[in-house]
Amino acid sequence: MEIQLDQSTTPFDLEHTLRCGQLFQWEKRGDWWYGVVGEMVVKIRQINDRLVFQTFPEEVDADFIKNYFRLDDNLPLILSKIDKDGHVRRAIQRFRGLRISRQEPWECLISYICATYKNIPAIKNMILNLSKRFGEKINFNSHYFYTFPKPSDLAHAGLEEIKECKLGFRAERVLEASKIVDRGEFNLEGLRKTDYEKAKRELLSLPGVGQKVADCVLLFSLDKLEAFPVDIWMKRIILGFYQNYFGASFVERVLGKSSITPGEYETISSFGRRYFGEYAGYAQEYLFPLSRSQGKLVALDSCNR
Repeated sequence: MEIQLDQSTTPFDLEHTLRCGQLFQWEKRGDWWYGVVGEMVVKIRQINDRLVFQTFPEEVDADFIKNYFRLDDNLPLILSKIDKDGHVRRAIQRFRGLRISRQEPWECLISYICATYKNIPAIKNMILNLSKRFGEKINFNSHYFYTFPKPSDLAHAGLEEIKECKLGFRAERVLEASKIVDRGEFNLEGLRKTDYEKAKRELLSLPGVGQKVADCVLLFSLDKLEAFPVDIWMKRIILGFYQNYFGASFVERVLGKSSITPGEYETISSFGRRYFGEYAGYAQEYLFPLSRSQGKLVALDSCNR
């Protein structure tokens, strides 16, 4: 099947979207991207203004792909709203068409609990290990893929079994969160209907969920596009490009260490929400690959509006 794109009204770049670090169950083989979404394998490629895709074992219509890649977002409007300065404008020009995905909240939650203090290859490896051990195997195009385990799969697993998936200290947090969700004590999907602040407070009550994990889950799976996750890369780019909005002592202190306190996190994240507005999450997602491509040099720049 295929989707015809009008890049003037619905700009989309599959490569930027799948390479920007928000998704962990996708890989490229030749010209095609393969990903596990729910109970299916999705095979997809972009040829100019066409998205060509196949799903297995179920066939889905174009609406499924449009929903997953948020093709319903008015991206030209969003980009115009976040285009506040030369820095983000440069990111928009370089990565135009990048879209935030609409992930399944349960998988997103566990994925970002696993992501704590880990790089992307290590996160992908942990997710693959969990899926191989507790998910379902799918044979497609002569390759094996594995669905992400359900809450009950992990809730009834032994701690040692989860640890064997190379989760380290995260294993206990994953197990406890899984038990809470499996018992019906936490309604992830229900957070979609609440406002950002309330949804974040509720997520923070779960084991293994700190501010960054909560913001990632809200942004990538629960339609809270104002969420502004902060990691070491975003810390560098915000305090580098926008240091004039912070006190000199704060910038020096926070840039001089590898970690940030909850208060420091909130100072940076709330700045992002105020400065970029209701679509701050999109600004974060465009600045993130820019920050990674420039590395530590980003911290040496000053705000240039």
